[in-house]
Amino acid sequence: MDSWLNGWWSNHTASMSANSKGFAGAFGEWAMGNPDWSCRDDGSTSACDFNLCDDRVLNDKGNEIRQAYYTIESVNKLHSYFTGLYQSFQVASIGAALSKDSWATTFYRDKDVKSATVLREVLNALTSVIGIAAAFGGLGGAGVAAASGGLAALFTGAAGVATPLIGQHEKRSQDDTFQKSADLGGILGTIFLEAMKGFTSANNVLMHGDDFQGTGDIRTYLKGGMFLDFGGVDKVKLIDTMNAFLIGQAVNQLYRTQKIFVMGGGACGDADGVIGHGPQDQSVCRDGKAWYLYYWQENDVPSTTAHQWGWTAAPPGSEQLGTGLYAGVTVQDIISSSLDAYNVARFSYDASTASARAQDALTNGWANPGSHGASWEGVFTIPVCDVGWAASSDMERKQYILQGHDHDARPNWCGPVCTGDLETTREFIRAANMQGFRSPKVLCEGDPGY
Repeated sequence: MDSWLNGWWSNHTASMSANSKGFAGAFGEWAMGNPDWSCRDDGSTSACDFNLCDDRVLNDKGNEIRQAYYTIESVNKLHSYFTGLYQSFQVASIGAALSKDSWATTFYRDKDVKSATVLREVLNALTSVIGIAAAFGGLGGAGVAAASGGLAALFTGAAGVATPLIGQHEKRSQDDTFQKSADLGGILGTIFLEAMKGFTSANNVLMHGDDFQGTGDIRTYLKGGMFLDFGGVDKVKLIDTMNAFLIGQAVNQLYRTQKIFVMGGGACGDADGVIGHGPQDQSVCRDGKAWYLYYWQENDVPSTTAHQWGWTAAPPGSEQLGTGLYAGVTVQDIISSSLDAYNVARFSYDASTASARAQDALTNGWANPGSHGASWEGVFTIPVCDVGWAASSDMERKQYILQGHDHDARPNWCGPVCTGDLETTREFIRAANMQGFRSPKVLCEGDPGY
């Protein structure tokens, strides 16, 4: 269909220019004898309807009947995609969990109340989230690889719609503080309502035959038969995916202000205890290696006992993940997403990296980020430390590197604990907000160097 449509386009530029409806009108007239076939989103419920039973105009197209029909069907379904996306973004439940006054304190516990710039950082990531949602909503009958060009266009176009809207709200959030984080849900709702207008514009621009946001004209979106077997936007799944990404991004920003980290790399189960034992209920076993989620909680009362050095515990609010309002995000998502982000950019995975990686995944067809939910790389960027190497080392107190979640659990890191490299360990310490924090090395005989 791609080459055929390109040929038709080249031969009918004059008729497209002459028809006020542009491409859709010209094609409708040529294929069905209907010059008013606009497929515009203008309030009409029949602008993209067609009935090809005994259509004399179409039946006279000879060898071109099949390609003409495929094009009509694809254009109609692209129109239904934008309608479904518009309707999905109307749903009030998007971001609802982030509208509650208590959501931020659920995932934040620190002895010093800080000014956590949650709003601004989540807004930085929102461009990619909206783009990912648009691409996910468009994944119908075609596989990711087959539809890669169209999916990438959906991502870029939707991100282009969102960027100026987000910029307006970022300017209003310069005084963003931890206490104002409950405003996030309301701001997201406003952005989504404004984005709906952009989706209407996208539909109308493409149906006219014009370029949209530098992504190309309608042929880019129909490439590879992407919408030929499109069954419609699964609105429930799209909304659930959006919420998972948004909640994940928000929780990640709060966790990144605390002493929360992922550590592991040893054998799954840690049965031998060579580098200690991690908390099995907050772990992921991947490629034969175990990874654990930790929060080093500082003691918040005067103490002369070992508790003065704090202890490792489950991160604040992690017990609520996977249930209720936070059902779309799990501890395992946090670990897996953070591992993938670390493998891509170590401790430097940011909003621009997230956008570039999502674009690459869709362009080259190796993944549709939305189908991964909150486990997609970079939704979480919790600092990662690979201590698996220590099992065969002679590092001091290596049997206490990994500990459980317990009031008496205090890991000992008496060397370059992360990959055996001192600079990597220092980067990890900084990323995990543990600069100047003595607790992991207080029992070490020598200075670990970090």
